[in-house]
Amino acid sequence: MNLTTRRTLLAASAALALAPLAHAQERAADTTPDRARANFARPITLAADDVRLYPEPPAGYRDLGPQGLKGKLEGFEYDSAVTGARRKAQVYLPPGYSADKKYPVLYLLHGIGGNEHEWTSYVKAHAVLDNLMASGQAVPFITVLPNGRALPDDRVPQNPFTPEAVKGFENFEQDLLQHLIPAIQARYSTATGREQRAIAGLSMGGGQTFNFGLTHLDTFAWIGAFSAAPNTRPAEQLVPNPAATKAQLKLLYISCGNKDGLINFSQGVHRYLVQHQVPHLWNVDDHGHDGETWGSNLYRFAQLLFR
Repeated sequence: MNLTTRRTLLAASAALALAPLAHAQERAADTTPDRARANFARPITLAADDVRLYPEPPAGYRDLGPQGLKGKLEGFEYDSAVTGARRKAQVYLPPGYSADKKYPVLYLLHGIGGNEHEWTSYVKAHAVLDNLMASGQAVPFITVLPNGRALPDDRVPQNPFTPEAVKGFENFEQDLLQHLIPAIQARYSTATGREQRAIAGLSMGGGQTFNFGLTHLDTFAWIGAFSAAPNTRPAEQLVPNPAATKAQLKLLYISCGNKDGLINFSQGVHRYLVQHQVPHLWNVDDHGHDGETWGSNLYRFAQLLFR
């Protein structure tokens, strides 16, 4: 995806920020770049606790050294009854991966204009994780980068905001739970308990992370939502029983940039959690809806996982 296309998609994402959640799909097809730019320029209201928790990562944190990747990034395919098609993902294996050891797994979800390559091509997630694990700053874990658009034709469409295209991201809930996770467990040496499984994502994938992670705490104990999009369900639906959520979570990490027009969705979840005393981390950095915030928050999130 070229830079112009990516900026258009990100701008269109911001256009949805003012639309009521119940009408997000109906209004999506009417989104225009002009409306998107106007919404990006709207005032962002920050509260006293909408602040940065962590400094910027060190220089070069997303760059591979002269030795290149120390782990392994490979393609993966699996069959899905949800789409009726064979689907693709990428899998990152940590340095020293061995079938003699059981590894925890992170499922890392992309945005509305991306696919299974967005995290590696745009954010350089494989380099972030590789550097952390090789240096001992993160425990070794497998990362699965799927295509979160669960449709028979899951290519990035010309207009990703049509109701049908958006529906593909909802469909991915059952594709993930019923097909992808079992296929990964059959192929790789994975630990299979909920406390050994994490989910995280950016933008539309951040909304999926809230929607799938918080409502399936029997599957995921570690959750990271970065710059969550308007597909995020209302907080009272995500956490209807705060005491039960509090008891099951190992980590809930929420982040957004203070220049991001979508911040109100993450703010809403954060404030609900504060009101109901559900522990979580809330990191508001100085970025917009872009790879800098997603890379830096993956850098922090990965160091906290599975400890």
